[in-house]
Amino acid sequence: MTQASATPQIVDWSAAAQIAARLAAPGPRAERDELDALVAGLRSAAGDAVGHVLETTRMTPVSPGPDGAGLSPVAVVDRATWARANTQSMSVMTDGIGEVVAEISRSATSAGAQMAGAAEIGAVLALLSGRVLGQFDPYSGSGRLLLVAPNVLQAERALEVPVADFRLWVCLHEQTHALQFAAAPWLSEHLSGRTRGLVTGMARTSAELAKARFDRKIATIGRSVLDALRGEGGTIMDGMLTHEQKAELADITAVMALLEGHADVMMDAVGPRVVPSVRRIRAKFERRRDGEGRSTFDVVVQKLLGMEAKLAQYRDGAAFVRTVERAVGREGLNAVWAGPENLPSAREIADARAWVRRVHG
Repeated sequence: MTQASATPQIVDWSAAAQIAARLAAPGPRAERDELDALVAGLRSAAGDAVGHVLETTRMTPVSPGPDGAGLSPVAVVDRATWARANTQSMSVMTDGIGEVVAEISRSATSAGAQMAGAAEIGAVLALLSGRVLGQFDPYSGSGRLLLVAPNVLQAERALEVPVADFRLWVCLHEQTHALQFAAAPWLSEHLSGRTRGLVTGMARTSAELAKARFDRKIATIGRSVLDALRGEGGTIMDGMLTHEQKAELADITAVMALLEGHADVMMDAVGPRVVPSVRRIRAKFERRRDGEGRSTFDVVVQKLLGMEAKLAQYRDGAAFVRTVERAVGREGLNAVWAGPENLPSAREIADARAWVRRVHG
């Protein structure tokens, strides 16, 4: 039996984890030998990627990784485990929001309302679990890198690219994320704090939310947390935010675009010396992102999950990184990790030269 939390919760996170894991599809079939080689290959690639990322980014962790090696613990997981892990991260991100909801409603969150939120978030995470190759999670202790083995296997089969190159390429992206948080240890609390502030502010000020039935409040807030974690706007929440909250969401989205775009640029910057087929992989991967070979169902699901906004983040962030590098070089770009004041705003993500003028004069 799950022990009740000492503080009000907006979602039954234990139930959300169970629902997400139960609904997550297992992924492609493979023989045991192939699966063992996949897991070993991903672990090896994750280790190999660290040195290349450090050299390419010219960034330095503030403190050494676990046991003085690497950047973070690495776990090769299935889809259900990835989904469960994300409910844990979301629980951390929403800490304290339940108290605000209870204050608005003048009562603690009911078990039924918590289950309604759990069902919605669990279902969304189950769908997302089949579309994520890897993820650096900065909200679990000191952080951890998750590599979703069935999705990597499915992608490399679909793309028909050299598997060793593809696995290293994926790990270069995720280890760049690990390095971002290791070089800027203030970043995880900055993002989680801004996200909590946005969601609690929305809960306090949104007239639509205040008038909604209580179970509707819970489901709405749960979805807003998921959107904010992915740094997305343009969802059903968009019409429920004040002007100031929309601006705050845009700035959170800008930071997420920076993180994704920076990782995308750096994973290719290692070049063919490290990943011989990098240009071929990138070309095929971009066509895959653009929808080549996807079924109508996949297209609809991607729209429902807001993943088109996520893809725009990669491209907007990558354009920002490349423009800044052309102006002030890679060392100049790395000033972005010096502190929260150096992060780009939503306007600066679209106008990188404005960021250069503000930060470098």
